[in-house]
Amino acid sequence: MSDVRYELELDVRSPDGFRSRAVVEFASGGGDTFLELHRAGSLAVTVDGQKITPGYDGRRVALAGLTAGRHTVVVDARLSYVTDGEGLHTFTDPVDGERYAGAYLGLDIAQRLFACFDQPDLKAPVTLTVHADPSWTVLANGRAASAEGSTFRFATTPPIPSSLVTVVAGPYHSMRWDYQGLPMGWYARRSLAGPLDRDAAELRRVTEVCFDHYARIFDEPFPFDAYDQVFVPDLNWGAMENPGCVTYAEFLLPRGRVTDDDRRRRAMVIAHEMSHMWFGNLVTPVWWEDAWLNESFADYMGFEVAETVAGFPGVRVAFEAAFKPEAQVADLRGSTHPVAPSSADVPDVDTGTTIFDRISYGKGNAVLRQLVTWLGEPDFLAGVNAHLTRHRFANATLADLLSALDAASPRDVRGWAEVWLRQAGHDTIRVERRGDVPVLVRDGIRPHRCTVTAFRPDGVAAGSRLVDLAGEPVELPEWAGLAVLPNAHGETFARIAPDPHSLGVLSRHLTTIPDPLVRAVLWAALLDLDLLAAHLPAEPSPTLITAALDRILNNVVRRTLSPADVPAALDLIAGACATYDGPDDQRALALARGLVWSTRDTALLRRWLEADAIDRGVTLDPDLRWAAVHRLAELGAFDAAEIEAERLRDGTVEGELGAASALAARPSASAKAAAWAAMTSDPDISVTRFRALAAGLWSLSHRELAAPYLPAYLAAAPSLARRGSAFAAAVGRAFPTFPLTDGELDLVRDALRGDVPTVLRRFWLDELDDRTA
Repeated sequence: MSDVRYELELDVRSPDGFRSRAVVEFASGGGDTFLELHRAGSLAVTVDGQKITPGYDGRRVALAGLTAGRHTVVVDARLSYVTDGEGLHTFTDPVDGERYAGAYLGLDIAQRLFACFDQPDLKAPVTLTVHADPSWTVLANGRAASAEGSTFRFATTPPIPSSLVTVVAGPYHSMRWDYQGLPMGWYARRSLAGPLDRDAAELRRVTEVCFDHYARIFDEPFPFDAYDQVFVPDLNWGAMENPGCVTYAEFLLPRGRVTDDDRRRRAMVIAHEMSHMWFGNLVTPVWWEDAWLNESFADYMGFEVAETVAGFPGVRVAFEAAFKPEAQVADLRGSTHPVAPSSADVPDVDTGTTIFDRISYGKGNAVLRQLVTWLGEPDFLAGVNAHLTRHRFANATLADLLSALDAASPRDVRGWAEVWLRQAGHDTIRVERRGDVPVLVRDGIRPHRCTVTAFRPDGVAAGSRLVDLAGEPVELPEWAGLAVLPNAHGETFARIAPDPHSLGVLSRHLTTIPDPLVRAVLWAALLDLDLLAAHLPAEPSPTLITAALDRILNNVVRRTLSPADVPAALDLIAGACATYDGPDDQRALALARGLVWSTRDTALLRRWLEADAIDRGVTLDPDLRWAAVHRLAELGAFDAAEIEAERLRDGTVEGELGAASALAARPSASAKAAAWAAMTSDPDISVTRFRALAAGLWSLSHRELAAPYLPAYLAAAPSLARRGSAFAAAVGRAFPTFPLTDGELDLVRDALRGDVPTVLRRFWLDELDDRTA
């Protein structure tokens, strides 16, 4: 198959289903093939002008006996909307009753929107017409060509993969402008007009700064004819890089306060998604084993550009404290894989789904940063630009990229890739002593270039330098008697094992070290409950406070403690969060977010709700308010009527979800039974509602009520997971969040001996690894 073209016509005017008409042109070598189309309610097919009745099994439209040459197939079908974020998703806003529709695709989901060859190596130009409510805004990959009544037409795109086709339709509030000859826009639901207007100037500035930067460093010009960015409801990913029309999850447009951390994260995501216009959209992997060619590059670019270009210092601090440690945890599991796995390791799309994970993102990001440090940025960009130009609007593999980098650099890039990209696992950099002289030793197989910083006994830095560490130890005689920290600026991906002297100095003076990036590396390397209790109240960075609390909750309290030890751990965390009385409101809010899930002080939480502020007078944002309601319900101090009053007070979809979660969190058998019934009885339950109910069902504070649902969950989950990959991931993430006994872990092992879908199996295996490490 080759030279594919699509002419699509979608009619989304009815809320009960939509019409999808696809004219598919392609060249064939002859023989049998098929188009993919998911569960069409009605179907009419013509091949080269002749109506046929094809074989159709609900997934594939058979095209038998084609002659060699060019063909035109027309597939006219009636399809269903979805509520799980995989297909043409429909959403009704509870604030104003307005309806929105959006195509959220990816991997093999395009077939839920139109008949297609649903694979990344058959890129095609797309010409789109949409019939929609004439009062709506309708956006797609191509530039808007015309809008006449209810008919919206879009310009033909360059060749793009089917997984990245999109259409977004609804009564969107917008900010539009032209920049460098390109129409641009930001959009949000009408009920989120206030937050969009509030942040409009910053969103525009970040977009333009990122655009200018990529125009400077990439030889290939921006590949598409428009650049719209849309906050859409119920997106399963943080964002999706659809060419010319990027979609973002709405948590990136907070209804309440926007903290510095919120702004940094959003800038990083904007830079990440824009870089995809080159990495993934201009040049696309042949198959999903090379997903890292999209995600690792975009993740590296996102953090790098937000930190150094877009004006958000501290983005790398978040990466070192939160994202990289989670990637190291993932790299220790049985499910780990090379950053660049072989095609044999990714035999199908379900397996491909599982590698969009912390290895492809966090580890891949860190490995690319090490590559840039090792090669130097000029050679790195020279190789990348040669690769992008050579394969523009086509597909490419790891071998193609390595050829370009090898040609641009005198270093052995292929040898580097073999140990860094083709092999799973990571090294440990240890500090040893020869007398008083610190010595760096590598346990592993990879070359490392990273910054080493020395510290005096009082914790003051005594100097830094870049070090190359490979098979031979590296002595640091100029720092005899001093503490040293390898990888102090996070240039490489390795575990850090300080010697006892360095560990003592660094642990004692953790929060007085002025460089937050160095503190991020230390928090990541040293964190445990004792360190948290000793240093969290004095940590100056809200970013590091949040990262430490999240990791303690998810990796320690929920997974590694015994059930009997959880109450004491929560009390210790609450004590650490409650002691700050300084002037920094963002620091106080970061600690309040930890206090709200760990405290047993119901009077404090009620006081917050009554004042709509924490005790120092900082107003509660909607997320923090619902967290307080959830904790009060969990502690048995907030009843159904009070939860309903909060839901009515909020009035948004976030309020609906917060109320569902709080009701499920109440410490009663009837509340747990109602939550479980709601999770399993509605075949169309949304991913977001399912997650909210699960968060309430599995309460840390009353596992005796929730633990009896573990067998039911293990029995029902495989069937629920067959709804689709996004829902399978939601079911996997709905695994009990409290510590399990050995007998309960055995139940999980028994369940895994059955027929468990690939995506769900990955989540369960990871849970077992994390809880038995």
